[in-house]
Amino acid sequence: MLSALMNYLHDVFIAQFDLWVLLGFVAQGLFSMRFVVQWIASERAGKSVMPTAFWIFSIGGGLLLLVYALYRKDPVFIAGQALGLFIYVRNLHFVLRESTQTPSAA
Repeated sequence: MLSALMNYLHDVFIAQFDLWVLLGFVAQGLFSMRFVVQWIASERAGKSVMPTAFWIFSIGGGLLLLVYALYRKDPVFIAGQALGLFIYVRNLHFVLRESTQTPSAA
């Protein structure tokens, strides 16, 4: 059983390793950083917040993961990342639009 597990892990993480797998790991790292950014910002604010960096990491990681999914020809992963990218870009648009609006003098 242990030998079978070791063979599996070798096949998945060593034998298949190439530049595409490296890209996938870099993409996943970027994508995961958004949670770290959100956690730190929320801790500092003492409430749940979504900083702009969250959406930037979401777009960067999501875009690279989409490229990786396209290369792997994974339809589920492709559909999920493509939809996610649309949502991330739209949210970043809202954040940037809000930051450029001037408060009304009331």
